Amino acid sequence: MKKFLVISGPNLNLLGMRKISIYKESSLDDIHARLKEKAAELGAEVDCEQYNSEGDIIDRMQQVPGVYAGLILNAGALAHYSYSLRSAIGTMLVPCVEVTISNVYAREEFRHKSVIADVCVGTISGFGANSYVLALEALANLAGI
Repeated sequence: MKKFLVISGPNLNLLGMRKISIYKESSLDDIHARLKEKAAELGAEVDCEQYNSEGDIIDRMQQVPGVYAGLILNAGALAHYSYSLRSAIGTMLVPCVEVTISNVYAREEFRHKSVIADVCVGTISGFGANSYVLALEALANLAGI
C-alpha cells in the first residue's frame, strides 16, 4: 500500500483560530481527518504532521525516501524565502506537491513568489482545506493508484 506524508509548516496548527476570513474555520485536525478518509478511499495511507521549526521540517523530509511515495507540503511563510527547504525538496527523490490554503496571488505581493515551487511537481493554491485533498489525489495519480 502506498503511503504519503503531509507536512504543514509554521503557524498552521492555529488554523480555525486565526484569520478566519482568509483560512476559514477548518482546523488542521479537520484537514488531517479528511486526508485520512480520502487516502482510505484511494487505497493508500497518509501520515499528517505539523512543525513550527524549519529545521524540524527538513529533518523529517530527509526521512521520506524509501518510506513514502510522495510528500504534500504546506510550508507556510517558509515557501517565500527558505532556500534550505528548497534544497531539501530537491534532494528528496520523491514527488512533492506544494499546497497553500489561500490564493496567494490575491494577497500581498511578497506571497506571489515561492522559492520551492519549481522543485515541486506541482502547486495547488486557493481551494481552502480542499487544497490538501486535491494534492493527495494528484500524488496518488502519479503513484499509479
